[in-house]
Amino acid sequence: MSSHRIGAHVSAAGGVEKAIERAVAIGANCVQVFSGSPRVWQRPQLEAFDPTKIAAISQEKDVQPIFTHSLYLVNLASDNPELVAKSVKALCFDLAFDARIGGAGVIVHLGSHQGRGWEAVKEQVAQQVGEIIAKSPHQAHFLIENAAGQKGKIGGDLDEVRWLLDQVASDQLGWCFDTCHASAAGYGLGQKQGQFPAERENAERLTALEEIERLELWSSLRCVHVNDSKDPFGSGRDRHQNLGDGTIPTADLQYFLNHDLINDKPLILEVPGMTEAGPDQENVNRLKKLVAA
Repeated sequence: MSSHRIGAHVSAAGGVEKAIERAVAIGANCVQVFSGSPRVWQRPQLEAFDPTKIAAISQEKDVQPIFTHSLYLVNLASDNPELVAKSVKALCFDLAFDARIGGAGVIVHLGSHQGRGWEAVKEQVAQQVGEIIAKSPHQAHFLIENAAGQKGKIGGDLDEVRWLLDQVASDQLGWCFDTCHASAAGYGLGQKQGQFPAERENAERLTALEEIERLELWSSLRCVHVNDSKDPFGSGRDRHQNLGDGTIPTADLQYFLNHDLINDKPLILEVPGMTEAGPDQENVNRLKKLVAA
């Protein structure tokens, strides 16, 4: 029997308590939220969130853990000092938010090297991640999300995630695996590698499970974003699709999600939903079938 916690990213309009109720309404028992608007730098006041009320409803409704997703504007690899400073400030807020609400971590898109290359920015990114963690409450966690490999986004190659985990070396640092991003970046989710587009026919890459094993990333994996993809394998494009309606073979997704070492990881949906209103009960039900015993 699967022991997964199955959840979704839902709106936190009206407070985290309302997000928990929205999760319950679609059949979820864990949840992901934004601390504020994901498209503006301004953040709410931490005092607006009542940790006692949040803990009480989380326990009453059995919705846990609670993850926070960072702003889309963040770029720790930028060559613009003002953008980096704003990114650091926003992430420090999110980690403080995570600690206040009793959360399980802040899931972060690290940003893009903007064509300069990984080697040119990796020390900067590691330094910023380390400083953010040092400024944050010890119970807060910073979780790197793998990228789709588009436009120089950091983390499209899982070797980059491994390097950052080693370089920062903090028990507050972990990572989140996104199935859509992995497929777009060329990591097959099944037993065999996927077929790259014709222009990349000579590309070689291990499957996702083989690569996680090779890089010894299991112990630092905190959750999985479960999304289908609108684009072909190896496309480098980050566009999520409802489960079973995209290009990731359902058998491959099922194979990946039922791996023994993923069985205890929370699964979070970030799909568009059947009415484009975000994750819904239909997608929750589809995910439950994928991980059913």
